[in-house]
Amino acid sequence: MTEAAIRKKPGMVSVKDMPILQDGPPPGGFPPVRYARRIPNKGPSAVAIFLAAFGAFSWGMYQVGKGNKIRRALKEEKYASRRAILPLLQAEEDERFVKEWKKYLEYEAEVMKDVPGWKVGENVYNSGKWVPPATGELRPDVW
Repeated sequence: MTEAAIRKKPGMVSVKDMPILQDGPPPGGFPPVRYARRIPNKGPSAVAIFLAAFGAFSWGMYQVGKGNKIRRALKEEKYASRRAILPLLQAEEDERFVKEWKKYLEYEAEVMKDVPGWKVGENVYNSGKWVPPATGELRPDVW
């Protein structure tokens, strides 16, 4: 059916009656087509990332250095306090050693009383040097 028959108005009888209208570009032409890959420039640059990483590393190493100084000072304080009380501890150990040594000599005299020519407390190795026992205890199996 034609438009004239549907709307009861005069219209085109044929497609050939249509005016010729050719589609074309707008005045001035179409805008250029973007066909290249363009990655948006978002975020910091490589130089900024490098400087931030270098700054963080430098600050961290500074903190490590500060911690090392504090630790070194605490360690030196501990060693200084140990050096300060060392004579007292050595005196107490010497006193304990003398008491144990006397007990040991009494025990040796009692055990070796029947051996002729035995001298109590004499070094059996005859090295000429006096060396205290290495364990800190005198004959632990006896006591």
